[in-house]
Amino acid sequence: MLLFRRRSVRGIATLGAVLIAAAAVTATPASAATPTQLYASPTGSGTACTLSAPCSLDGAKSKVRDLVSGMAADVDVYLRGGTYRLSEAFTLGPSDSGQNGHQVVYAAYPGEKPVFNGAKKVTGFSLYDSTKGIYRASVTAGTQSRQLFVNGVRAQRARGPLNPSGFTLSGSSFTTSDSSYASFTNPSDVEIAYDKQWKHMKCPLAGISVPSGGGSSLDVDPACFASNNTSVPNRGFPFNGAGLPKLDGITWVENAYELLDDPGEFYLDSNAGYLYYKPRTGEDLSTADVELPVQEELLDLSGTPGHLAPVNDTDAAATYTGSSWHTSTGRAYGDLYGDVHYATANGASVSYTFTGTGVDILSETNSDEGGIDVYVDGTKTQSVTANSSTRLAQQVIASVSGLTKGQHTVKLVKTSGSYMVIDGFTVVPDVIAPVHDITFQGITFAYTTWTLPSTTGYIDNQAGILWDADTLAPIRIPAAVQIHRGSGITFTGNEIAHAGGNGIDVADGTQDSSVTGNFIHDLSGGGAYVGEVDDYYLTDTARMTTGDTINQNWIEHVGLDYRDAVGIWAGYTRDLVISHNDVGHTSYSGISLGWGWGYASDCTMQAAQGLTTCAHGTIYAGGNQILDNHVHDVMNILSDGGPIYTNGGQGNGDGSTTSVLAGNLLEVTNRTNQVIYHDEGSSYWNTHDNVIRTGNGNWVGMWTPTIHDNTIHDNYADRSNYQNKGTNITLTDATLVTGGAWPTAAQAIIAAAGPEAAYRPLTGLLDDDDTAIAYTGTWSDRGNRGLGDLHDALHATSTNGDSAALTFTGTGVSVIGEKYTDQGNIEVYIDGVSMGLFSTSASTRQVQQAVFSTAGLSAGSHTIQVVKRSGTYATIDGFEVTGVHNDTASSVTYTGSSWMHSANRGLGDYQDDVHAARTNGDSVTVTFTGTGISLITETNTDEGTVAVSLDGASQGTVTANSTSRQVQQTVYTVSGLTAERHTLTLTKTGGSWLVIDRFDVS
Repeated sequence: MLLFRRRSVRGIATLGAVLIAAAAVTATPASAATPTQLYASPTGSGTACTLSAPCSLDGAKSKVRDLVSGMAADVDVYLRGGTYRLSEAFTLGPSDSGQNGHQVVYAAYPGEKPVFNGAKKVTGFSLYDSTKGIYRASVTAGTQSRQLFVNGVRAQRARGPLNPSGFTLSGSSFTTSDSSYASFTNPSDVEIAYDKQWKHMKCPLAGISVPSGGGSSLDVDPACFASNNTSVPNRGFPFNGAGLPKLDGITWVENAYELLDDPGEFYLDSNAGYLYYKPRTGEDLSTADVELPVQEELLDLSGTPGHLAPVNDTDAAATYTGSSWHTSTGRAYGDLYGDVHYATANGASVSYTFTGTGVDILSETNSDEGGIDVYVDGTKTQSVTANSSTRLAQQVIASVSGLTKGQHTVKLVKTSGSYMVIDGFTVVPDVIAPVHDITFQGITFAYTTWTLPSTTGYIDNQAGILWDADTLAPIRIPAAVQIHRGSGITFTGNEIAHAGGNGIDVADGTQDSSVTGNFIHDLSGGGAYVGEVDDYYLTDTARMTTGDTINQNWIEHVGLDYRDAVGIWAGYTRDLVISHNDVGHTSYSGISLGWGWGYASDCTMQAAQGLTTCAHGTIYAGGNQILDNHVHDVMNILSDGGPIYTNGGQGNGDGSTTSVLAGNLLEVTNRTNQVIYHDEGSSYWNTHDNVIRTGNGNWVGMWTPTIHDNTIHDNYADRSNYQNKGTNITLTDATLVTGGAWPTAAQAIIAAAGPEAAYRPLTGLLDDDDTAIAYTGTWSDRGNRGLGDLHDALHATSTNGDSAALTFTGTGVSVIGEKYTDQGNIEVYIDGVSMGLFSTSASTRQVQQAVFSTAGLSAGSHTIQVVKRSGTYATIDGFEVTGVHNDTASSVTYTGSSWMHSANRGLGDYQDDVHAARTNGDSVTVTFTGTGISLITETNTDEGTVAVSLDGASQGTVTANSTSRQVQQTVYTVSGLTAERHTLTLTKTGGSWLVIDRFDVS
């Protein structure tokens, strides 16, 4: 696929009527040979998969399978625009993968928006309760969902007030004198939610009863209550830490018709088959797009063998032979499930029969353990030893692989030492065959749900990692896009939105894959998750999560239902790069990497922490990098997390696998106790050249001795407080910066943080957290106000003379702020010239107000500065810019083979250059954030028609034809869009040339 940005093409003297010679474009196709092109559409039924006769998604998959075995070039599957309404996830496996070094590429057809949709569209609403303004529509009885979206806006599951008073915990019930709960019609539908420290907990009710003294008793499901209160799972290192917040209060009550009282709330009565909704102002349910998600996953890329987890030494397939075998429980050494089998006599054996291609045997290693002979299907294959100078739990003492898939028996025979210990077995049921060399590009994945909490509850551990209610194994929220056991998977330029679970999950030993340049937002769970929490023991590199990249993504508004979920999470990973992402507006942490707590820290450190036992083993994590990210407006709800949070060990102690945390801008930190939070067990981090500003918490925090061997230097912060109780920590205090006077080196970090220019949308609307805004003085952030701020946050100052400045390229700008009784005058300067004083005072609170606007500036670089002059506060919620962007802007994408760049024409072009294409079908795409966009370009006799697509919907055609050459003309313009991200594509359909000069975004 020929897609290119910011091309450097050798100079062309003229364009239009006198353009006679085309220079070679520097971009190259994805493969040397011409790709095979297939086409699919939401209504496709053809078998040839051509442009004129597209096939269905499954038809395209079938066609790809016919082509991959002899691939001599990429196979490009173009998905035409529209809604692909899925009844199950679209699945691809090894047989659907690229071969011979080539890729299978699923991509949006240029200018169109294919949407993988996991919802049922609901229609037929009628007014049900005119007094309350509640509407009702029929759905299939038994339909299960926890989310609803109206015109792309998330609805709120009906719930009561936050932090309701008057509840008392009695047994597993919450009692109150309020008798209204007892009249709820479907009490078993009702759930309670509770936020405490770093945990979010939910439980369904078993029912609602009336206590003897009157009122109501919310009787929590006993099993869920036990898991969240009386028997909270506590497997210890490497699965969780010591702290166990319990469900002993109520943050809200949800999911009852009787709670449906605010606009934008809904209630699904699954048994009766009715959906109830109270519309927001301006919503017309006769025309609205109402989406009720019913699918948990939309895309599943799965290789074999999938997820692997050890089973305990008590597994029924294990046979222990000999009289010296014993079991030991509660040893507190970090055994799997807290127990082991052990034998003292040489000749004692254990046999394990399994079906698969291999098996790992987990044991303890220690100075009193010795030699073991290993037999496979009756034949001795190796001799191993479990002897070591240090006791280590859950070690792979023997590994068998490469067997023919089938039933096998591995037998271990003790030959020396005082003990042979058996702790667990991990079966590899199939050959390692990744799904591989597949790219998804430009697709939207939207509308999923996740229904497990409706029956089991939400049994939280941390950061979207949960406990299975029955097995106590770790599980996590399913993702809209799931990758299991992948290799060479590329996920780029897509959108994942409106999900009832996580966004994308790079799981189960996926290697050398990338998630790049995606827009991931509006999620009940987390954004991008990588790796596992139960494969820490691995020694087989083929099964590790290694070499993956999460970069250049925009991840925002995550953890909206499951508030412990984070923007980017990684478990046990090696050589993972998390770089140049923008992560913002989260309920809990921004980026979280690592697992295991103090498990990889030695017993001396664990004792220094005050632990009376030592669960100590090894992990394979290391060589990871967290670089150049912008993390902001995080920790809005929960506590004890941070913008960047690390957990557990990195590296093996020899210095060869140190991990790096550098170049990050961390700001607007809300309920953070540590901004750079190296939590329990964090080790072998090189943490440097980060900027910490605006918000709460120590600039770096290490609270306990199991945190060790970290080097921290050359950081910049607007605070001097830090915490260092770690072991062998080399810490150089951050350069303290006051009043926003950041030194040159810090300014360079700020400018480089977040997605690079090629992945940034053209901007008309900038939030108050944007890195381009420079705050001088004592500004603070105010997040999660719930008052209607842009992204629910703003900056504020109470000091006269404090200022905020923005340098932009454009023709106009507005200052967006709040007006209220406690605010006064601001003075605004444009290019150093005062525009005067402007009042931000009002008798009632008014949010997202344009408190200053100017237009008609010359199309060039300008600086606006806002200075507080009076009143208690001044606020900045953002800036609206009429931005001018040249045709060479890095984020402008040109598609097609005929594009060329011409500079120095001397004809009056903006910045004296243009891009031009001469082949019909070639296109240009710009993604922008704002409310409008205009194409400003040349018109001439040899130019013709241009097809316009906005957000994947055709806007018809415009013409650039005129009787004479006229430069910098408005050929297409649109305004009045919602203030969010949009995509415009212009495709050449007529004339000799399509010329692009500049885009103006507002």
